[in-house]
Amino acid sequence: MTGPGTAGPKSVRETTQTGGQPTGSGDHPARALDETVHQRHRLGILTIAAEAASAEFGYLQRALGLTAGNLSRHLTVLQEAGLIQVTKGYQGRRPRTWVKITSAGRAALAAEISALSELVRRHRPAGERAQTPVTGENKPGSSGS
Repeated sequence: MTGPGTAGPKSVRETTQTGGQPTGSGDHPARALDETVHQRHRLGILTIAAEAASAEFGYLQRALGLTAGNLSRHLTVLQEAGLIQVTKGYQGRRPRTWVKITSAGRAALAAEISALSELVRRHRPAGERAQTPVTGENKPGSSGS
């Protein structure tokens, strides 16, 4: 039997805090996922926008497989959250819309990737987590000198 004052695995309830935002190292990394960023199309928009100076609406639409209306809605959510900047203009005679990630957007994307990375790390098989890359110095059968 485990509990206060006894050794043994802790329950999920014992290792996490309740309430709002994460407050300490005992919080599960899933709590750090941001609903605005985590939605797959919005995560795609932020990722693409982070890879270039700006991304054109038509490119985002094709890359993410979205209708113009769906993409517009996702862009509005991200813009209202201050994560992207949307600029409308012309390229020649054609109207164009460009999307640029803001510094707040870069920070939110980095936090999301960090939380996702920690979740992936926690769910690797135990043996996989403990292993380190084999180098020439520590290969079985090598002298190491």
